[in-house]
Amino acid sequence: MLRRSFVWAGLAAPAVALAHHGWSRFDQDRPIWLEGRVAQVKWQNPHAELVLEVPQDLRVPADLASRSLPAQSAPIDGKALLSRAVIPTRKDSRWEVELAPLTRMRAWKVEEIKPGTRVGVLGFTFQQEQGEPVLRAEYLFVDGRVYALRSSPA
Repeated sequence: MLRRSFVWAGLAAPAVALAHHGWSRFDQDRPIWLEGRVAQVKWQNPHAELVLEVPQDLRVPADLASRSLPAQSAPIDGKALLSRAVIPTRKDSRWEVELAPLTRMRAWKVEEIKPGTRVGVLGFTFQQEQGEPVLRAEYLFVDGRVYALRSSPA
């Protein structure tokens, strides 16, 4: 019986690996801004996820580059990312947003986000925008707070 469990676990591992997108697959030279209403939430590992409904008239906020960012343990030039943010060239109205693993979400004290919540996200799309619209979140803006999701708080 134990041997079968290992076989099943081994077969499931590739599916989990495919579902988790590492940072290297994302275009970190092109920060993307999304803002909208949360339609769905998956508060699970390997990372929390949101489905975000964005308006057709999406724009980068005029004050984005001047917003304060929290200190984090990863060496990220957040101010440079904020100043270079653009809206996506794709015009999808729904985006999957990959957040951080739950342990990191807890370290930042991010409460589970509920559907209907308005959020802003600065992050990165796949290096080649093909397939589903997916954004890997670097910064999450919710309820007047900002969370740096690449690493733990400094």
